[in-house]
Amino acid sequence: MRLKGRIALITGASRGLGAAAAVAYAREGAHCVLVARTVGGLEAVDDRIKALGGDGATLVPLDVTDGPGIDRLGAALYERFGKLDVLLGNAGVLGTLSPIGHIEPAIFERVMAVNVTANWRLIRSLDPLLQRSDAGRAIFVTSGISRVVVPYWSAYAASKAALDMMVATYAAECAHTRVRVNLYNPGPIRTGMRKEAFPGEDPATLPPPEAHGEGLVQLALPSCTMNGEWVAGDSRES
Repeated sequence: MRLKGRIALITGASRGLGAAAAVAYAREGAHCVLVARTVGGLEAVDDRIKALGGDGATLVPLDVTDGPGIDRLGAALYERFGKLDVLLGNAGVLGTLSPIGHIEPAIFERVMAVNVTANWRLIRSLDPLLQRSDAGRAIFVTSGISRVVVPYWSAYAASKAALDMMVATYAAECAHTRVRVNLYNPGPIRTGMRKEAFPGEDPATLPPPEAHGEGLVQLALPSCTMNGEWVAGDSRES
């Protein structure tokens, strides 16, 4: 129960890494605020949390590109909890893997909106709540593609590189506060996004998202002193 009494918000919480993190946090005693577009997926994760013996999670059906909705969420969290202890910015989209000039504008803009702008809106709305915690922890999911050049990955890679710099800057701004901010790269994991990017890959050769539960718990702990770090959860870093 290392997170007992902590309030943790997870985006992209209806499946994959977000769902695994939510269960891991709940197992350690946190009350989870689950954000995703899919109500059914949120309810399924809530059932997994209730099976642990807790009271369940707070479910927030919300598209993270809804900036005013994120602002309303921040206000609602303040009214209910008065603070936020853990923010896990996990929601992300792949977009299209194709030559730069062939990407549809709407797809490129969606990738940037979900992977970059939404996380800025989360920081903007939720940083005041993290600052009210005795040990606010913000974690953002990145990718090894942000550090290498690979043809046809321009939209996703650019979005993650932008996220890396934005989060690093936020961490620097929090250096003299009680908030700690880090990036987490899980590497290849068995998710729908991975299958979309590598349809010929055998998913059985990849670790499940649950393999990263402990790594994400470590970054959420009040005792975590890391700040501004790019944490590789898998040695393959891709």
